[in-house]
Amino acid sequence: MKTNTLLKTSATAAALGLLLTACGSDEGGAEGNGDESYSVAIAQYVAHPSLDATAQGMKDVFEEADADIEVEEQNAQADQATMNNIVGTYGGDDNLDAVLPIATPVAIAAATSITETPIIFSAVTDPVDAGLVPDWETPGENITGVSDMNPVEDQLQLILDVVEDAEVIGIPYSSAESNSVVQVEAAKDAADVLGIEIEEVAVTNTSEVAQGVESFSDVDAIYVPTDNTVVSGLETVISYGIDNQVPVFAAESDSVERGTVGTYGLNYYEHGRQAGEMALSIITGEAEVADTPTALADDAAMEYTFNLDAAEQMGVEVPEDLSADANIVGEDEDAQEGEADEETSE
Repeated sequence: MKTNTLLKTSATAAALGLLLTACGSDEGGAEGNGDESYSVAIAQYVAHPSLDATAQGMKDVFEEADADIEVEEQNAQADQATMNNIVGTYGGDDNLDAVLPIATPVAIAAATSITETPIIFSAVTDPVDAGLVPDWETPGENITGVSDMNPVEDQLQLILDVVEDAEVIGIPYSSAESNSVVQVEAAKDAADVLGIEIEEVAVTNTSEVAQGVESFSDVDAIYVPTDNTVVSGLETVISYGIDNQVPVFAAESDSVERGTVGTYGLNYYEHGRQAGEMALSIITGEAEVADTPTALADDAAMEYTFNLDAAEQMGVEVPEDLSADANIVGEDEDAQEGEADEETSE
């Protein structure tokens, strides 16, 4: 895994040594745990691979830190009442050093309920549009974070590179997620530049995803944005793509592993590490929220990812000049690894 270097934290070994000396600690004292302990809470909107990877990236940063960081996790499973209860509980907990909401809905809920504890969000596409921060250069009073804004125009261009003569691209999205609305608008703007049409279909919950994609009239490909509702029901979109020979592309790599054709997008584990390092710098006092504006995803976390089996199942072939240096996932990846093992054993 590539390690993001945004907001690196310094070791506290020297301070630990001074503290132990002053306290007259014996030689059997704990080592490697740092001289400070902190408590953070991760509030995740729903369980799906991208958000799970984000959480794991943050936890790994905390695990690797010199300080002792206790992590509490809760998942709202896309339930509004549960989400409000989670952030409400965190808002009343004076022992927390930071709250870390993952995804736009829970970030908005946290910003509404928590007024003093630092909030560091992740997996939020447009924090300005969501009302979390006044602008990209200015954090909120107690909130900042890392955006997962994806390169929509580049992703649509990728579809055109794979699907010859594509003219209409369908986009299923949740009308209740502001991050998704932003992406649809960006896709429309990009479509004008690329000379294609966008056919959108809005859903309100995961159970409507299958019916939504079935309502597409005559699309040449489907683009799934970083939409929590649609990604939670991604398998129904993939099944539609296979049955109707309509290739499905995604805005992030975890959905490619699940069976979409490909993406040029964000590695969400690295995204989580970036958010984790920002949070670490704030809770340890290296940085202040007021001096830490929202960050865009680190360029090192962007990558091409293709699922060649999915491409074959949906009737398209990924050009070799795109796949040669890309991250290949799915059964083809396993086959390649098997061939490499055989060559090594020989």
